[in-house]
Amino acid sequence: MGEIVEKARAAIGRVEALGDAADVLFTEFTPERILAAAEEAQARVEAAVRPLPLAGLLVSVKDLYDEAGQRTSAASRILLDREPASADCPVVARIKAAGGVPFGRTTMSELAYSGVGLNPHYGTPSNVFEEGGIPGGSTSGGAVTVALGLCDLALGTDTGGSVRIPAAINGLYGHKPSQDKVPLDGVHPLAMSFDSCGPLARDFATMLSAYQVMSNGDALSVEVPTAPLRLAVPQGAFTNDLDDWSRGHFLAACADLEASGHELVPLDLEFLHAALGLNRILVSAEAHALYHDELDRLATMGDPRVLARIRFRETLSDEDVAEARAARVELIARVAEALSGFDALIAPTLQIRPPKIAEAEADFDRINAAMLRNTSLLNLADACAMTLPTRRAGEGRPGALMIGGAKGMDARVLSVGARIDRDLNGAG
Repeated sequence: MGEIVEKARAAIGRVEALGDAADVLFTEFTPERILAAAEEAQARVEAAVRPLPLAGLLVSVKDLYDEAGQRTSAASRILLDREPASADCPVVARIKAAGGVPFGRTTMSELAYSGVGLNPHYGTPSNVFEEGGIPGGSTSGGAVTVALGLCDLALGTDTGGSVRIPAAINGLYGHKPSQDKVPLDGVHPLAMSFDSCGPLARDFATMLSAYQVMSNGDALSVEVPTAPLRLAVPQGAFTNDLDDWSRGHFLAACADLEASGHELVPLDLEFLHAALGLNRILVSAEAHALYHDELDRLATMGDPRVLARIRFRETLSDEDVAEARAARVELIARVAEALSGFDALIAPTLQIRPPKIAEAEADFDRINAAMLRNTSLLNLADACAMTLPTRRAGEGRPGALMIGGAKGMDARVLSVGARIDRDLNGAG
């Protein structure tokens, strides 16, 4: 038996040792299927003429990605009657070709429509730092599988922050690519002009390798910059109305970056914050168009919080939606121009310290909006961004720093991330 199969078997044992707690992490977990995939990966790695970039890595798969023979349900009861996928989607196929082993299908916010991570059907996992603390959404189960060390990577999606939020809450690295860098074919949508696919991992190098595979070769030339960076520190957006926890981590990170020789330049982005409401309009409109025939079933079988967000579209006119689309086009161009003189933008990934699950259930609208606020601004701007953990002495839970750039600037953002990770965390 090869090393990859042994590794998969040991990881399966760790999942089984969790007992019922594993039920809130996976919508499907079949040891036989995982071991068969591990055997295939073992053969692929042994036959390769050069090392495969993800050789033997265990990769949990968010229940939005098609895998041959599996139902893609988006952790929703209304999709459980779908036919199993006839083929792997391109991302899963690339992960396998690179030597990765799909390791179960992970739970998530129903239909991927929440930044908190609640799911009434499968239950909500705690984050890795606090029993009863929210995991972040919508890639909730995926983030926790990586943070617990059950697998090496998670495949996530990001429509308003669904890679970066759970990565930030669980002390992980996550990248939200430019939307056209990773194929969305065979990935169940929520809002097709916002959706993107990205990885979560415990370290920068693994996250980067996964992104390179998912994108079929983007950002292959990422190197740690040696020259000081010119970083935009937003004013009027991202950094306003932070709680003490988020502000403290961000100010400490900024001080450390300045001490490392980087230039931090204030950048007025109040216009972006003022446009935040466009997200709610456009994502709801696109989700409503997708699910309008399923709303009655969702009302009886689904999460009422998700239904309410979809039905917000019914309060809008077609003219409201058209105006929002036009405003977003102008906003995308304006943000790209504002960032053009910088290596990247830096901001707190989270506006507030992650609360308890019970608190989020009792005050969902406010907390969900707070969790999504900073990340979703970059989705609105059609940008790319990554998040990495930041640590302060005496605190067990790390903060999280978001590094962003205009669409297509993934290689630059990831290069900046490599340098910042080295300067803040001693990585590399």
